Amino acid sequence: MSARDVVITGVGLISSLGDGLEAHAAALADPAAVRVDSATYAPFSVHPAVALELDRQIPKKLDQKQMEPWQRLGTYAAGLALDMAGLKGDKDKLAELQLIVAAGGGERDYNVDSQILTQMPTAANPEVLINEKLMSELRPTLFLAQLSNLLAGNISIVHGVTGASRTFMGEEQCGVDAFRIAFERIRAGQGDRFLVGGSYNAERADSLLIFAMGGFLRQGGYAPVDARGEGAGFILGSGGAFLVLEAREAAQARGAPILATLQSVVARRTPRSGNGLGQSLAVDLKIAAEIAGPDAVVISGATGAKDITGAELRALAATVPEAPVRFTGNRLGHVLEAHFPVSLALAVLALREGRLWPPTPGSAAERQQAGAARAAIVTSVGHMRGEGIAVVGQA
Repeated sequence: MSARDVVITGVGLISSLGDGLEAHAAALADPAAVRVDSATYAPFSVHPAVALELDRQIPKKLDQKQMEPWQRLGTYAAGLALDMAGLKGDKDKLAELQLIVAAGGGERDYNVDSQILTQMPTAANPEVLINEKLMSELRPTLFLAQLSNLLAGNISIVHGVTGASRTFMGEEQCGVDAFRIAFERIRAGQGDRFLVGGSYNAERADSLLIFAMGGFLRQGGYAPVDARGEGAGFILGSGGAFLVLEAREAAQARGAPILATLQSVVARRTPRSGNGLGQSLAVDLKIAAEIAGPDAVVISGATGAKDITGAELRALAATVPEAPVRFTGNRLGHVLEAHFPVSLALAVLALREGRLWPPTPGSAAERQQAGAARAAIVTSVGHMRGEGIAVVGQA
């Protein structure tokens, strides 16, 4: 059997800029629309998620209560994608829908952490204390909410998605691999439709601490990812994105509007030091440019992290110098596991609008677009390891 076309029929997107594609289209049209909180976690900044009317996509209060913030973001975004694809409430189609989630390791209960850290220095037996706290202070639902695959579980419960499900972990690269697997399975005839995406809550002291200890976070307020200079590092953003991918014939058979086509997805595990920095990216960009053809735009997932962001900028300039570039992180922040899904959602938006949103003030690499957007090259270069590139074409 020849490889099948993969199309996108639904997109759910949440970020600091809005709830849904229409809200993002309106916000991105304003070059100055960047929501950043530089006070709460100073000296670090975050792009906080917009307030959501959770009842719209998570109708039961009990479901809302037992989820951590990142799970609410993901479950809500998944509901938006299902709505747009016309699958919400279709039990037969939802029973066949396969789910792939890119997720992290959950969130901490700061109150319990504080109790343990306060009491351990004077405890006669610290190990016993920890076990007692785990048994008495954490409800089973709260403890289970820390597991990454509970996002897939909540999407299944809330939205009735009962097909096979998989959860990928591993920072930016898990988002790339989630789409690579779905793309290849559809092309090979191993599934007709997939719901794929992820979510991330940046408004967490523990997460900021981890990345700060690694030297990955920017200090000193907001700046575009390509203009951070000595203050290199990423600014985390809260958000989530899910896309419905289908075989073209499956989408056409149910009369679903096709938003865009997914033409290729490539994932690599690559070195972050020495001569290998950026070499494979340049090779993959050349191939992606051939697939995309003329009038392609670039949606870059550059993190702003030192060295690797510079390598990506050089690769873009050397391989696709004529293609206008937009950095997801400039407007929405770095969404980690969900960053690639978010960038793909923005690519669909750009192709639907036929043009990119205006350049971000202060970004030298972003420039005005001369012609129409007919295809989008989406990049993801992880802050530690891994690279990915997708090509999204018009419907």
